[in-house]
Amino acid sequence: MAEVPRSPRPAGVTARRYLPPLALCGFLLLFALVFSVSYAVGSAAGPVAPGMHGTGGSGGSGGSGDGTGGSMEDMPGMGHGSGG
Repeated sequence: MAEVPRSPRPAGVTARRYLPPLALCGFLLLFALVFSVSYAVGSAAGPVAPGMHGTGGSGGSGGSGDGTGGSMEDMPGMGHGSGG
């Protein structure tokens, strides 16, 4: 059986073959844009709770610094009974 010679592919087809689909590139670009905008809005808004501080160089236990550690004793309605 005779072998049929293949016609060479144009240069643009070979380079395009290894690129991801255009829809995937568009999705990733849109995803990065939405993430960037949401990060910028969150940074501009600041902390979401009163007394919430960023991670400073204090090296402490991570408390708020006013003596309350945020334990269960600070929560109203949390009794120490046996549940009955």
